[in-house]
Amino acid sequence: MKTVILKEPGQFVYAETEPDMSLQPREVLLISLPGTVISRYLAPLPVLTYLMTRFSTFLIPLAVLFYGTSLAQNAWQPAGDKIRTEWASKLDPANPLPAYPRPQLRRPDWQNLNGLWNYAIVAKSAAQPTDFSGKILVPFAVESSLSGVVDSVGQNQQLWYRTTFNAPRTKRSERVLLHFGAVDWEAEVLVNGTSVGTHRGGYDPFSFDITGQLTSGEQELVVRVWDPTSDGPQPRGKQLKKPRGIWYTPVTGIWQTVWLETVPNTYIASTKNTPDLDNATITVSAQVENAQAQDQLRVRVLDQGETVAEQTVAADAPARLVIDNPTAWSPERPHLYDLEVALLRQGKVVDAVESYAALRKSSMAPDDQGIQRMLLNNEAYFQYGPLDQGWWPDGLYTAPTDEALLFDIVKTKEMGFNMIRKHVKVEPARWYYYCDSVGLLVWQDMPSGDLGNDWNSRPGVIGGTERERTPESEEIFRTEWQAVMDANYNFPSIVVWVPFNEAWGQFKTEEITHWTMQYDTTRLVNSASGGNFFPVGHILDIHNYPDPEMPRPDLFGKEQALVLGEYGGLGLPQDGHTWQEKDNWGYQSFKSQEELRERYEKLIQDLKPMIAKGLSAAVYTQTTDVEIETNGLMTYDRRVIKIDPARLKALHQPLYKK
Repeated sequence: MKTVILKEPGQFVYAETEPDMSLQPREVLLISLPGTVISRYLAPLPVLTYLMTRFSTFLIPLAVLFYGTSLAQNAWQPAGDKIRTEWASKLDPANPLPAYPRPQLRRPDWQNLNGLWNYAIVAKSAAQPTDFSGKILVPFAVESSLSGVVDSVGQNQQLWYRTTFNAPRTKRSERVLLHFGAVDWEAEVLVNGTSVGTHRGGYDPFSFDITGQLTSGEQELVVRVWDPTSDGPQPRGKQLKKPRGIWYTPVTGIWQTVWLETVPNTYIASTKNTPDLDNATITVSAQVENAQAQDQLRVRVLDQGETVAEQTVAADAPARLVIDNPTAWSPERPHLYDLEVALLRQGKVVDAVESYAALRKSSMAPDDQGIQRMLLNNEAYFQYGPLDQGWWPDGLYTAPTDEALLFDIVKTKEMGFNMIRKHVKVEPARWYYYCDSVGLLVWQDMPSGDLGNDWNSRPGVIGGTERERTPESEEIFRTEWQAVMDANYNFPSIVVWVPFNEAWGQFKTEEITHWTMQYDTTRLVNSASGGNFFPVGHILDIHNYPDPEMPRPDLFGKEQALVLGEYGGLGLPQDGHTWQEKDNWGYQSFKSQEELRERYEKLIQDLKPMIAKGLSAAVYTQTTDVEIETNGLMTYDRRVIKIDPARLKALHQPLYKK
């Protein structure tokens, strides 16, 4: 068992042994063998009893684990000759990424379909193949080492998957849903030879009701994927057909968990949890499928197991729950309230899900000098964090294990950052859950696509254009941006939405920004981080490498909060830990960790005076090296941390002083 022990707010240590069960509640974050966070608020109970009675659905019988692993190892090995993380050797191909994938809407009855599937890459015009090339480990993209394949696809070919599964036993009144965390980019899903639907979008989850397609005995699941990567207009972030510089290896196909869920005929499809710190309320609404006229929704808010608010409303109405003696969520105190949401019919529970929420407010207001400041919970709060690309040398978009996914977040916290800018990628839901639990603010970028317009890197300077997208390209962007916001709305750690980055595919900036602000009024909107600038949105964000700069407060600070959205990029290749042996780079390169540390210290010294002048936030590039970029605080394989986290934390603390 791997244990993360909270020593004090914001400080974590790893331990291989079982925790001291005399610890007080909220002091231990348990992670089981598969890497599942067991509890945020663990009462002092015997570990074994607690796990077996409360979380048996997450644990793998050891005999099955051992037997399944030995069989799968014979059919799968990591491919390619690139560096790998330590977690690659811990990956169980019989049961990869077995943790429950949706922390914001939890049910106990589910079935993980990750594992070895058949695959084939054929011409885009070809029919469904009858013969397959071999095995691919789902959910790792076909280009990744951990897929066991390392092959390319491209716009003229399609990737086909095939697997079989045993359908869960269901009652006549129950439905079976097939869920995909993410598939890049266009996916058609067939169950027992029947197409159940097509989804377009590489970063948002989707589901199909497959009840009507299930038969007796073994079931067949086939997925067809087409992904043009940089040859298409769709959002694709930093993927490039021929990677170079700051552009990385393509990611094609299934890259998040595939799973089945059994639900009642009338069920809660999603919830929307909206905090109101000023009035100490959490409003919860639900999308209910197949609801009847008299159905009701009962919502309970719990704090460390005790009910602190409860309300029952009509199934299509919002429940507004008032929290007495509320505790606000912040990086210093990431306090989460548990939610129990039940669907009632004539007083009986028809469906029930578990979730969580927090009282957190993201806003802005002028200071004594009239300069707009970003606020957290109504107080000026300087936000400082790394640019986080979320790439892995062995899994590309997909972390090898849940433990690996948590590692980056814990290390970021240990380094004394209070924020992460998630850069032109969207993470699995569990990543945001860990940010919520550990206590890190998140700026969420929309992955870019349809590039080609000119870039003006300074506000107030003539130059730079907006992209003239086709109607299809515009619709693709709008649809997926809304889906990304919907899927991640409930995570309190997300405090800023970023529709565009550096003019990459930037179009109709004012329209897109206004829509984003209206669609989610609970967060700030950074219209174009370092991009072509328009007088719209809450934030004005410039990029500058390597030294820190800020927008002029006298020109821009009265209307928008001022931000340094990227800077730094100090590079240090570490022998044996680089993507390639030579020609690696950073915006400014160094030969030793001591040189790197001294230069970073100078950046912090230069940054600090800007806060008093009106700077609200800064983002350092970056968390880890990525492919040929060696400007990470950690190497790409996460085996070397280039600057001691304790030293970084000591450097960063003065930035937050009021």
